[in-house]
Amino acid sequence: MSQEFEIFIVTLPGLEKYLFQEVQEAGFRGARAIGGGVIVQGGWRDVWRANLVLRGASKVLARIGEFRAMHLAQLDKRSRKFPWGDFLLPGHKIKVEVTTNRKSKIYHAGAAIERIERAIHEEFGAEIATSMDDADILIKARIDSNLVIFSIDTSGMALHKRGHKQAMGKAPLRETIAAMTLRACDYDGSEPVLDPMCGSGTYVIEAAEIARNLLAGRARHFAFERLVSYDRTAVEAMKANWQTSDTAQHFYGSDRNDAVIGFATENAKRAGVADLCTFAQKPFSDITPPDGPPGLVMINPPYGNRIGNKKQLFALYQSFGDVMRERFTGWRVGMITTDRQLADATKLPWLPPGAPIAHGGLKVRLFRTEAI
Repeated sequence: MSQEFEIFIVTLPGLEKYLFQEVQEAGFRGARAIGGGVIVQGGWRDVWRANLVLRGASKVLARIGEFRAMHLAQLDKRSRKFPWGDFLLPGHKIKVEVTTNRKSKIYHAGAAIERIERAIHEEFGAEIATSMDDADILIKARIDSNLVIFSIDTSGMALHKRGHKQAMGKAPLRETIAAMTLRACDYDGSEPVLDPMCGSGTYVIEAAEIARNLLAGRARHFAFERLVSYDRTAVEAMKANWQTSDTAQHFYGSDRNDAVIGFATENAKRAGVADLCTFAQKPFSDITPPDGPPGLVMINPPYGNRIGNKKQLFALYQSFGDVMRERFTGWRVGMITTDRQLADATKLPWLPPGAPIAHGGLKVRLFRTEAI
């Protein structure tokens, strides 16, 4: 394929605006936001960099080619002629995922998957994985108005899995949501962050990593390492040349559950930010602002959908709002929840909420304030 191609940086629905901001700040070319992510133009170095640096990305897909197919026999023939050896290495297990629409004459995704996988196996010799989880490489085929567009998932495991959160409590927050909602609250690493219901520490650790300017993907592997285009020396140089930042900021997490405080502490150690983070076991009713200038309170409280009883949560939200108003003058507050009524129970001066964000089968919204 040509030196330049289309790269689709996938994010959770509702986070596109903030990922677009991050992509632009990172200097990727030709960025445009669409539903589900951001498209940029670039080459393999841009693919590697996107996987390594972008905190809001869930996946990075590299568009590797396209052709027209009006029926399954044509799809089979042209899939056999496709230059798979330009991208794939022999011996890896691949899996194909197909999406199609009513504008296409090939409308049966299962039949299309069977034809493409058989073509790759018989012509290139790749082994076909039994499931997505078993695959080394995932190839995505989108059939739109009879145009078959092939992309490779260059990330592998979803990018919110940074590689250091090994211990988690109930309903853990994805790092991608934490990073983008911190961004939506204008957090840039230059102020303290406090989470009074920190669980396994996602908000606190993500804020500390941003303040230290650590690579999001520094501690994990990627599917692109199995592609023909992979240049280990170049990728290691990207990591080695990345400039981290000194920071005088500190980050605070607390939770009434002693077990998750242990999880958060261990996760911060694995992330390399334990020296920036303080975790303590206490109910949120006991929290007080740390010494120094005000900053940002970020919280992911129970919603009632999965954890707790919603009717019992109104008092919890009201008490949280009381604590914020009484003790955290000058601080901003960011909160994600599924329910506007719960948010309103805090009686905090919320700005208009953001777009719904997909979170574990639920739709959450970010509520945020100016300085209280």
